[in-house]
Amino acid sequence: MNESLAKFYGIEGVHGGDMQKVTLPEDSHRKGILTHGSVLLVTSNPTRTSPVKRGLFILENLLGTPAPPAPPNVPALEESKSGDMKNASLREILEFHRREPMCASCHSRMDPLGLALENYNAIGQFREMEWGMPEHRGREAEPDKAIDPTGVLMTGEKFESVIQLADVLANERRDDFYRCLTEKMLVFALGRGLTSTDATTVDQIVSQLKTDEGRMQSLIGSIIRSVPFTHVPKSDSVAAYP
Repeated sequence: MNESLAKFYGIEGVHGGDMQKVTLPEDSHRKGILTHGSVLLVTSNPTRTSPVKRGLFILENLLGTPAPPAPPNVPALEESKSGDMKNASLREILEFHRREPMCASCHSRMDPLGLALENYNAIGQFREMEWGMPEHRGREAEPDKAIDPTGVLMTGEKFESVIQLADVLANERRDDFYRCLTEKMLVFALGRGLTSTDATTVDQIVSQLKTDEGRMQSLIGSIIRSVPFTHVPKSDSVAAYP
């Protein structure tokens, strides 16, 4: 990073406009793409964070288990901030939202992942408090609240911070990540969606990734040597990839 980017991330000791390699301290709040400013920004709403969008991003792009589309006419979370919920935190509002059976099935998967990233505001800068914001001009602002990034995945893994969540994704859920990355890279390489005939290729590439400890050159090499990449199918009438 350069000096201006280091200031954005709150990292001291970086000077000048040239990009340079920076070693993060062991207690850093940054680790991998989950805490990258660009990812945190594009998964936020214009005026606040969005645990739902952030959780969905992880499900779709890291674990390969996307949630179905939301049902129609779902009210915005801001509409829940009334009555007893007026001063509720975003975590409390989402817990209230999950009481609806139609919402719980998806949000129980997305919300723990997204709430783990609540220590980063809408543009990706670290914070320890959820800043209170006035609902309407002229009203008194809501009180700040301490952020609780703890959670439990649907598969049972517990975490107390985004750093621990990153470790879970990189270790316990590593096979899911390898498969998701393989499928997305193969789609990009082939210029088409995957079909049932590609399933064996995906399994082979994932197995090779596990052997080679996830090296990118292994993934790229396996793809360009694969049958789908080197051979053109005779027909497009094969079944869609499950």
